[in-house]
Amino acid sequence: MKRILIADDEERMRKLVGDFLKREGFQIIEASNGKEALEIFREESGIDLLILDVMMPEYDGWTVCREIRKYSLVPVIMLTARSEESDELFGFELGVDEYISKPFSPQVLVARVNALLRRIGKNSHTVKAFNGLEIDENSRYVLVDGIKLNLTPKEFELLIYLTENEGRALSRDQILNAVWDFNYYGDVRTVDTHIKKLRLKLGSKGEYIQTVRGLGYRFEVIK
Repeated sequence: MKRILIADDEERMRKLVGDFLKREGFQIIEASNGKEALEIFREESGIDLLILDVMMPEYDGWTVCREIRKYSLVPVIMLTARSEESDELFGFELGVDEYISKPFSPQVLVARVNALLRRIGKNSHTVKAFNGLEIDENSRYVLVDGIKLNLTPKEFELLIYLTENEGRALSRDQILNAVWDFNYYGDVRTVDTHIKKLRLKLGSKGEYIQTVRGLGYRFEVIK
């Protein structure tokens, strides 16, 4: 049974989201503020996904995500009453996997949860090697010339998608739909921002991600 931690200062919201997820067979743990959410996550083992409200007392959702990302790649869905692009980009830089704006349909939230867990869980138990770049999909680590990189979950998923389509030119829309899910209505500039960050972290191997003028990007190993 997958375990989901819901952190929101509104009890009504926690109950609404929790009831729908329980019907889907998930085990729910609740936190009423950001500090409590961090304490629970550190004490409890086997939490498979977090749903965080942005605006919470003690610590807000962004702070909680930032702290958790120091040692965990657990999937994070952020609930927000704001839908400004700058907020979403900031969240993705912190390592947020999905954004859902309030008010929202509980059925849509459940669908997003299931889709995100499927994406995270579909990774194989193999290690891919690309001339100095090594990716372990199961352990979710990336090595460049033997040095482990600190990638955000979205950067990791983006790299996996590119390598799975090695040699193929991918449009920004294709990448957006595959990595951010087909229900994400963000700007394609989100892809460019993450590609730029990923290239920087890959260092000399960043040149494996090539720009396809007028279309998008292609992963191709340069010997």
